[in-house]
Amino acid sequence: MMKCLPKLLLLALLALPATLLIKGPMASAQDLTEDEEAEAVDEDVVDDVTDEDDEAEVEDDENVELTEEKEDEEEEALVGEVKASPNADTTILFVKGDDFPANEIVKFLLGFSNKGAENFVVESLDASFRYPQDYQFYIQNFTALQLGIVVPASKQATFEYSFIPAEPMGGRPFGLVINLNYKDGNGNVFQDAVFNQTVTVTEREDGLDGETIFLYVFLSGLGLLVVVGLHQLMESRKRRRPAAKVEMGTSSHNDVDLSWIPQETLNQINKASPRRSPRKRNQKRSAGSDE
Repeated sequence: MMKCLPKLLLLALLALPATLLIKGPMASAQDLTEDEEAEAVDEDVVDDVTDEDDEAEVEDDENVELTEEKEDEEEEALVGEVKASPNADTTILFVKGDDFPANEIVKFLLGFSNKGAENFVVESLDASFRYPQDYQFYIQNFTALQLGIVVPASKQATFEYSFIPAEPMGGRPFGLVINLNYKDGNGNVFQDAVFNQTVTVTEREDGLDGETIFLYVFLSGLGLLVVVGLHQLMESRKRRRPAAKVEMGTSSHNDVDLSWIPQETLNQINKASPRRSPRKRNQKRSAGSDE
């Protein structure tokens, strides 16, 4: 047994490297296989993402096309599936510019040019305020102007129209639509949306509303009340003030008490000023005339 042990060890040492050499290529082959599977998975993921992007782009294109078709349908519905004639041109001019004050007259002039060889009959002209987000919804519809005017070939015509925006609409945006309805000699009906834009109705600033008038009346009454109160205060002070004493002076000695002055001093005063008062002179004159 002991003799066979070295042989077995030698055999084991020879077999171990061979085993390692055989397992190495197999492990590398397995590693390559796993890398290839990972790359294949990555390629599948990339392909899926690319497909999803392509589908998203197709959906976006479809949404854009649907939106454009919807807008076209809304425009066609707005004009009632009646279009303008290629042989006619229209122009519009607002008299006061792009200002639309509430509860005031807004006037514009509309020019119609017949470029064709046939006559056109202008039937009516109408205007209306629409909801900005949905032009199918009418906010204020103005009276249509019935015309019935024939415009010959290569001629022009001008029409005047006016409307008044309602006062509660001040300070809000609305869609203003102005349509001109006409037909040719063959009876074909046309409609031209001369003006189709969103405008803002401005509030009226005349300063004569009820709140302003009430404020003016209140301030006037308050001022009048203050004036009356000051007048009464001045009168009460005048009544409480005592009457001023007026000094009459010493025009005569009869009104002066000279008892406290010694007689000698009085005699000296009389000698120094023998001049008599006018009242005494008058008294002596009257006494002489009585005698």
